[in-house]
Amino acid sequence: MAATGPAELLATWEAGLAQQGSGRALLLHRAARPEAGADALLSVPLGERAADLFALRRALFGERMQVTVDCAGPDCGEAMEFDFDAAAAAELGARPRLPDGGLRVAEDGWVVTFRLPTVADLAAVSSVAVDPPDARRRLGARCALSARRDGRAATDEELAALPEPVLKRFAEAAEEADPAAEVVLNIACPVCGAGTPAELDIAAYLWTELDAWARDVLLDVHLLASAYGWSEPQILALSPLRRRYYLELCADA
Repeated sequence: MAATGPAELLATWEAGLAQQGSGRALLLHRAARPEAGADALLSVPLGERAADLFALRRALFGERMQVTVDCAGPDCGEAMEFDFDAAAAAELGARPRLPDGGLRVAEDGWVVTFRLPTVADLAAVSSVAVDPPDARRRLGARCALSARRDGRAATDEELAALPEPVLKRFAEAAEEADPAAEVVLNIACPVCGAGTPAELDIAAYLWTELDAWARDVLLDVHLLASAYGWSEPQILALSPLRRRYYLELCADA
């Protein structure tokens, strides 16, 4: 993980203000892998991107992540807060278990070999307003490396209409091979005991933290520039400890 300074992080934040979820995720991934181009970042499996973002989160804000979710139990709604280990998630995503030759699915006369879904696949599917079953079919068709139906090569039309049982097996195989692609936690409510599934979207979580950090830093810059006449680059070059000390002096003055 390359070191990312405050000026670069502020530039990432500023660029992300005009973006939505997928655009912000790409900007964050570029911050995690500054040496990689956009095409390379879009071609990585989803779990690998998640691992990079968890590693970036560790480098910027530490390993401990606080997650809050409301209980989904009947007549409960208790607000639950728990800690999540970013280091464990980063390690999980760094070890995809893809069999040689791809993910082979045999179901209902079909034999299909898939590759793992990538960031580009997810962006292409989500950019089209379709219902969930159609989205699964589009994703399956994009990720299919080869397909045979009843012993013969499947046509393009058949590949675009893969049946649900095949797609379900593909999803199960992809989840096993790339477990960090979707981090879903099952939280037991301490009040009613009901289990609540909670998906942890690391890109959205990290963006929220970066947004709060950036606004705090800009306030620091404003206060120190007003007090000492320093420029933004001069203030950002200070360590967080020295910057905080100067702010305390301003408050005591």
